[in-house]
Amino acid sequence: MRQGEKPTVVARVFRIPQRTLFHWLELYRHGGYDALREEQRSGRPRKVNAEVLQWLYQAITLGDPRQYQFDYCLWTLGIIRAMLRRVHGIELSKSGVSRLLRHLGLSPQVPKYKSYRQDPQKLRRYLQTTFPEVVREARRTGAVIYFVDEAAVRADAHRGTTWAPVGKTPVVEDSGDRFGLRLISAVSPRGDMKFATFEGRMTSQRFVAFLQKLRADTGKPIIVIADNATYHKDGSAKRYLRPTPEGIRVEHLPTYAPELNPDEQVWNHLKGRLGKLFIQSKEQMKQETKRILRSIQRSVSLVLSFFQLKDTQYAANAV
Repeated sequence: MRQGEKPTVVARVFRIPQRTLFHWLELYRHGGYDALREEQRSGRPRKVNAEVLQWLYQAITLGDPRQYQFDYCLWTLGIIRAMLRRVHGIELSKSGVSRLLRHLGLSPQVPKYKSYRQDPQKLRRYLQTTFPEVVREARRTGAVIYFVDEAAVRADAHRGTTWAPVGKTPVVEDSGDRFGLRLISAVSPRGDMKFATFEGRMTSQRFVAFLQKLRADTGKPIIVIADNATYHKDGSAKRYLRPTPEGIRVEHLPTYAPELNPDEQVWNHLKGRLGKLFIQSKEQMKQETKRILRSIQRSVSLVLSFFQLKDTQYAANAV
């Protein structure tokens, strides 16, 4: 359990009921491995028994705090502590809660956000039909496939963690709203990475200008895969929804599926590194942002790693 194995698996291996497994965990938590070899000892009653351990594990792994009338969607030590007090009348310190969770094979992790409006049929159609067709066209015409995305950063951005089973990234539904310093970037399965910064809102004209510069820098036809933002489909961008004499074509990801876009990892790295800096002015933020993006651009191996995640591996061989 402490190594991240599911209770169902451990119970099956040892051929015991799950309630027995959580009873063992209760003994281990209060007395270590020696407690598993001894008979029941008298003493102060334990705060957290096997039933509470099993209930807590299932609460964390099968849902989120909103199911227990909390407004926040991440499992934090404070929320788990409050929930134990509210539901079972158990008072533990934050350090005590942390030790308890680790005994259950849970660890704090950065969650992956996923929209509840995602359409599984559209995902399958994209992965099984749309993208393979794009790859065939790219190989036939000698085009380079790029994944494009826009983002915004701000000096007070923060990144949270939530508790979940070891080795299993939690998924939290999110609306995806962003604002701040505006950026656009593109990555290819070859390890290329291009970016630009701009002021104001993204428009179809700005998007097209980026595509035209990307086409000129690449020196080959390009097929760009972007999300379904209006400025990717309407206005000046509309003519690129089919192959053009300029050698530019725009294809779209399924709606509400940003995890399929390897370019999202550019922003994850950028924001992670920016979050460790003390930003004192907007100009400094611009300079640091460009410095970090240039360092990502120079690291072909890092860009290639963006195509090795569970949700992006489908595009790794589209060279």
